[in-house]
Amino acid sequence: MSEVSSLLRVQSERSCESDLGQIQNDISGYNKGPVAKVWAKVMALWRYAKDPNAPWWGRALAIGALVYLVSPLDAVPDPIPVAGLLDDVAVIIAAVKRLHDELGPYL
Repeated sequence: MSEVSSLLRVQSERSCESDLGQIQNDISGYNKGPVAKVWAKVMALWRYAKDPNAPWWGRALAIGALVYLVSPLDAVPDPIPVAGLLDDVAVIIAAVKRLHDELGPYL
């Protein structure tokens, strides 16, 4: 299992509904640098995570990826210019790839 897949699995296992509040408070501050290039995907994950009709496993995966984005505890700390957000982008892309069939209506 790749490092990104491993990070994504751990985050999705730790995610829960209460994380939506943290994400909502923090997410807008991340539309910068490398994340700006995948912002439409970030917002699709956000809409999917909030949808109570989406399957629980997919919501957990989306929430986990978004928590990883807004969390200060990353594999590469966010304050490191450019590189600090590249791991976040990798996790977002991995989540979108896994949820590809589910995310269509949210893009």
